[in-house]
Amino acid sequence: MLCMMSKNDWFPDNEWFPGDDSSSPKRPVFRLPKVNKGLLLLGGAVLLVMVLFPALAEFYTDWLWYDTEGYGSVFLTRIFARLPLFAAAFLLFASAIWINLVFVRRNLLAFHPEFTPLLASKAAGWAIGAVALFLGVSNGAAASTEWAMVLRFFNATPFGTVDPIFGNDTGFYVFALPFWTFLHTRLLNILFLCAVTAIAAYGAVILPRNRDFTLITIPQSVRTHLTLIASAGAFLWGIGYLLDRYGILFSPRGVTFGAGYTDVHAELFALNVLAVISILIAAALLVSLFRKMWKLSLAMVGLLVVSSVLLRGVYPAIVQKYFVEPNEFERERRFIDYNIAATLHAYNLHNVELKTITPDDAITWRDIEENRDTTDNIRLWDHGPLLRSYKQLQEIRTYYDFANVDIDRYKFPSVSGTGSSEFRQVMLAARELDIRGLQNPTWINTRLEFTHGYGIVMNPVNEVAGSGLPRLWVRDIPPRSEVELPITHPQIYYGEKPSSYIFVRTTVQEFDYPMGDSNVRTVYEGEGGVPMGSFFRRILFALKFADMKILLSDVFTEESRVKFHQNIQERLMRVAPFLYFDRDPYLIVSEGRLVWMQDAYTAADSYPYAQPVSLGRGQNINYIRNSVKATVDAYDGTMRFFAADPDDPVLKAWSGIFPEIFKPFSELPKGLKAHLRYPKDLFNIQSEIYRTYHMTDANTFYNKEDVWDRPGSGDSGGTAAEAYYVNMRLAGEKNAEFALISPFMPVSRNNMIAWMAGRSDGDNYGQLLVYQFPKQKLIYGPAQVEALTNQNSEISAQLSLWSQRGSSVVRGNMTVVPVGNGLLYVQPLYLRAENSELPELRRVITSTGGRVVWGETLEESLVRLLSPTASELEASSLVPA
Repeated sequence: MLCMMSKNDWFPDNEWFPGDDSSSPKRPVFRLPKVNKGLLLLGGAVLLVMVLFPALAEFYTDWLWYDTEGYGSVFLTRIFARLPLFAAAFLLFASAIWINLVFVRRNLLAFHPEFTPLLASKAAGWAIGAVALFLGVSNGAAASTEWAMVLRFFNATPFGTVDPIFGNDTGFYVFALPFWTFLHTRLLNILFLCAVTAIAAYGAVILPRNRDFTLITIPQSVRTHLTLIASAGAFLWGIGYLLDRYGILFSPRGVTFGAGYTDVHAELFALNVLAVISILIAAALLVSLFRKMWKLSLAMVGLLVVSSVLLRGVYPAIVQKYFVEPNEFERERRFIDYNIAATLHAYNLHNVELKTITPDDAITWRDIEENRDTTDNIRLWDHGPLLRSYKQLQEIRTYYDFANVDIDRYKFPSVSGTGSSEFRQVMLAARELDIRGLQNPTWINTRLEFTHGYGIVMNPVNEVAGSGLPRLWVRDIPPRSEVELPITHPQIYYGEKPSSYIFVRTTVQEFDYPMGDSNVRTVYEGEGGVPMGSFFRRILFALKFADMKILLSDVFTEESRVKFHQNIQERLMRVAPFLYFDRDPYLIVSEGRLVWMQDAYTAADSYPYAQPVSLGRGQNINYIRNSVKATVDAYDGTMRFFAADPDDPVLKAWSGIFPEIFKPFSELPKGLKAHLRYPKDLFNIQSEIYRTYHMTDANTFYNKEDVWDRPGSGDSGGTAAEAYYVNMRLAGEKNAEFALISPFMPVSRNNMIAWMAGRSDGDNYGQLLVYQFPKQKLIYGPAQVEALTNQNSEISAQLSLWSQRGSSVVRGNMTVVPVGNGLLYVQPLYLRAENSELPELRRVITSTGGRVVWGETLEESLVRLLSPTASELEASSLVPA
């Protein structure tokens, strides 16, 4: 027996026992050198600090950033929300594994007493505790990452819509079902780990003692233990089938997304049957502990496997092929209706205002005169050519850069000189700092001196200066303006460029802007950034940024601050990572300050029956709302989140979790509210959905009789043209308004069938309007007008001549603008000389009623297009540029 062995049984030669009386020759004995315990503890402490201190520095500096920005409670909520979830999962997993292994040890001691010295030892107890601790910590950490889902469950709000199959509120699928699925998965994991550890422990002891496997006998206590685990597993497996029933609402099997006939009448039946079988197996296993029912239990397990194959594989396939497909529309009609209704509601398309109009064959000069607020704001500058012009004309220095061009409208004094004001559509861009352009990128220059961009560039969308260049209303450094647009803080510390880290209020004055042969310097006066404070904080930030110069430099004072996370979307995402952000934030000049406006969305991927759309990178959603408008001050970085759709259930849930983030929409300053615009990403998603789901009749939808498409235009290479912002007067309205519009054409056709507008002004903000044209009348689409342009002999000859001279002709996007009761097509042409990046606007093509002309200016092109009489020209209020 193991316990009866002496040391000589283990070491017969006595070579490892110094001082033994044996006469055998002694071998050298290896002895560990004596170690000073104090030094050992000190070394361990130093090593622990070296490992943990950088992580603690990252944690504490993050807390400082959140606290300085006014969102310290958000940081704490995200941290402390993890702790109870970690603790609950840790206790659940650790206690279950520990109890499981204790039962294993007790059973082995009862039937194999020869292992008593090993199993009853402290080492065995420590080993059991270590395994339970490790599995508890690892699974607790994994569970804690789901804190947001758990908090949404406890802050859930109803949607007010129910699914047509189970009658549950949509909120059950968005908030509750993920939680119950998460809980079910964790419980299954516990049972799996219990089964694995128990089987491994029993096998490690029992199998080596029964080399002839035919003689293996399993003690009753072991059978009872494993049977209890198997019974619990079978029960949870059945619960899983019950939860899987709700998954049919997101089935892609049928004609449309969501449960179809086969899902409801075959798949649902199969899941119910399998759930019952699984629960019966669990009961049979329990009964087998008292009565010999092992064969029945094994037979039922076999039945479950066979039933799963037949009921979930063969049976639905038979129903689909032989019962549904021969009468597909009749079988799927009501499910198509469910899909249409859910999809329209999920994408906020159920309240679209639909109007059917019959446009005039062509517009007239009178239409132009009566709609000057529209034609005076027709955009002639596309983003690409204008951005290149900005870069060539207004970057001023290599260390400045324009990341993007935004489009907006501002109210300026009327050009008529009457003293009244009018809205003008403009394009503008922020002149941001790009340290990659510094000629001498030293630490002083990149971290202390060159800290911010400066000013903006702005031009009207429809005016051209000499040589075909944009007429700049706001330009240069310091800013010079031709319009009343005061900017008291032109410095741009926060923008669209990638983030870095800089220091302000140091002994080194910041470079503000160049002035002749010298530079103007400044000292930051805002409250943005984290106070550097003590030397201890300098240590923390040196570790965070891996920059020892922060410790060695003597430029810091008690007033010094460090700015990081300066990219506006990065900043907003750190506060509200659960929001989806529009790809195009835009800059607003309001009350002398530069403020970034960012549209943010709440979304979900579990709206029953709603058709999903892809956001890229494998991410799909099937519910979206523009629930939040976020702002970031370009000077001090102040972030604000305004609840634009307080009735959105998803936003309500997040507001319950983070009440300090969202402010009432009424608190959005009027100066910013006047610049709200319908967000482009949302509009593109909605128009993509609406091109199919405008067909609300199930039969029409099934046959795909009237699917629309979005036209290609200009240099788009046949891809869908971007929606574009216009300042226009909609049919039946008295005043022009800012709108985002996009035309539609029938799929595989080039004529236009409808156009959609997202309204942006006043009480109409957020409304979608669709004008549908009669199918029996030809309305030219952008591609058809472009074909007419190519057939125009005058235009084609001049284009060929320019190309022969080495110039590059760039066709801008074609804009289709409703004017009066007709349509006006406008396309700018840019000319770029060889070896030049500066595009020049050379011609403007206009078309209406199938006639195409061009001119050097929009006004000249319109005159040629419409050939107004002399009296009409005399009455014109617009002076040609």
